[in-house]
Amino acid sequence: MTPVTAFTLDTLEWAPHVTPVDLAQATPEQREALQVTPSNTKVSAYVLTLALDAEILKERTPLFNEIMYGRGGLSRAERELGALGASVVNRCVYCAAVHATRFNQLSGRPEVVEAVYRDGADARLPARDQAILDFAVRLSRRPQALGPADLAGLREAGLTDLEIIDLVHAVAIFGWANRLMHSLGQPFRPT
Repeated sequence: MTPVTAFTLDTLEWAPHVTPVDLAQATPEQREALQVTPSNTKVSAYVLTLALDAEILKERTPLFNEIMYGRGGLSRAERELGALGASVVNRCVYCAAVHATRFNQLSGRPEVVEAVYRDGADARLPARDQAILDFAVRLSRRPQALGPADLAGLREAGLTDLEIIDLVHAVAIFGWANRLMHSLGQPFRPT
């Protein structure tokens, strides 16, 4: 298994460095925590790894679901663009692939992802997308340096306060998720 290090739209797998929970051997607490996973497809190796600490997974998953799939506020596609921006800055190839693909599916605008993959944080995008990407990059690089001026660009692009909060949540949770993915495992192409 060769790790993937370049950004891609390919479907990737993720291999943990620690032994994940075996569903057949899962404790009742782990099974309960796994019932709130963000997808109704198979349980990923990543989620099974997080299930090693069932209490945290049980809290993390509803929070993640609300941030990325909640109604109102920022559109799903724009939440994905924020997550993509964070993942590109943090060099999380796996998360970038997932969120680039979701952005493309939801927005129908693959040229945005092409520009981000080609030019990274320097990508030139339509005004609202640009404001979202620029903010995601700044928040990911130096969260302690953000101030009111950083929100001005989002407001100029038409984002409401609720949309701004949704963007902060999406970028912030991917700052955390990217670091978990990096430290707990690595992406690879399935055979």
